[in-house]
Amino acid sequence: MERSDAPLSGVPARWWHALDDGRIQCDLCPRECKLHEGQRAACFVRAMQDGKLILTTYGRSSGFCIDPVEKKPLNNFYPGSSILSFGTAGCNLACKFCQNWDISKSRDMDRLMDDATPDAIARAARKTGARSVAFTYNDPVIFAEYAMDTADACHALDIKTVAVTAGYMHLAPAREFYSKMDAANIDLKAFSEEFYDKLCGAHLQAVLDLIAMVHHETGCWVELTTLLIPGKNDSDAELTALAAWVAKELGPDVPLHFSAFHPDWKMNDIPATPPATLARARRIAMDAGLRYVYTGNVHDKAGVTTHCPGCGKVVIQRDWYNILDYALDDTGHCRQCGTAIAGRYEKFGTPFGAQRIPVRLHAMDGR
Repeated sequence: MERSDAPLSGVPARWWHALDDGRIQCDLCPRECKLHEGQRAACFVRAMQDGKLILTTYGRSSGFCIDPVEKKPLNNFYPGSSILSFGTAGCNLACKFCQNWDISKSRDMDRLMDDATPDAIARAARKTGARSVAFTYNDPVIFAEYAMDTADACHALDIKTVAVTAGYMHLAPAREFYSKMDAANIDLKAFSEEFYDKLCGAHLQAVLDLIAMVHHETGCWVELTTLLIPGKNDSDAELTALAAWVAKELGPDVPLHFSAFHPDWKMNDIPATPPATLARARRIAMDAGLRYVYTGNVHDKAGVTTHCPGCGKVVIQRDWYNILDYALDDTGHCRQCGTAIAGRYEKFGTPFGAQRIPVRLHAMDGR
């Protein structure tokens, strides 16, 4: 937690209470930061001002891009569609291997270069033809009020919303937050408390509880991602335990993505993940009964292809983020045998492809 020398500005935040000693406690995530006047929480963007909790990044973004939805990654959520992605700054975890550390670890609020109201974001998504809006790049948990208001604005225009998150959030606010999300990709960073404690500054059980709650108690579509780090979370025993938990607690239809690590932030001494490790993890998860297991951050056509669990036929063939063949009907059933493919689907048109298009909202906003 830090004390800011600069004047604080922001909007009233939710999920906090006053303490008897004059401090306040943030109740958003398991860190439960206790703040003095002028002090920032561990996430850096929530702070105490005039005896209350404020969110300092509401309406301010680190940038916007149009991406393929598969990049989030979401492979069973409106495949081939485009998604307007944005984030703010800060994070409530302290992952030593962060792949977006320049944003999530930022203390430079000038990085938030693009002002955008929730309504402006929704209008931009509609104008660009994006099917959904993603709260990503840094964790939307810490700017939950902004994300939830943006979700309301998007839903008014029939735009879907997606949270890309580490899932480190108390269950009470999470129930409110995820009730406004149409989909989420939640990081299950490892399946050991030691990993979460030493490499993330967090706790595994809180993440497991949240994933189970979102899947069982909300209408939010869930996909999971595990970044495999050589020697840290990629043993056969840990991968077997992780896959068994997903199969038992969530069922066989929740997609699981294994992504390749590259040296970054404070773990530049660890080598990149070999493709063979991802293939091994995928086999372990499929042997555990999971029907939709994918690989990411490597070129692996087999690892990004969706098969029908009924007849085994390829129903979505991909190469990186490009869809090469699509064999589902408008409601997500296999055209060969009629088996329902878990996920969210609608009439399939021209796929967006692998392109990434940066956008500035000020240049395009208009009613």
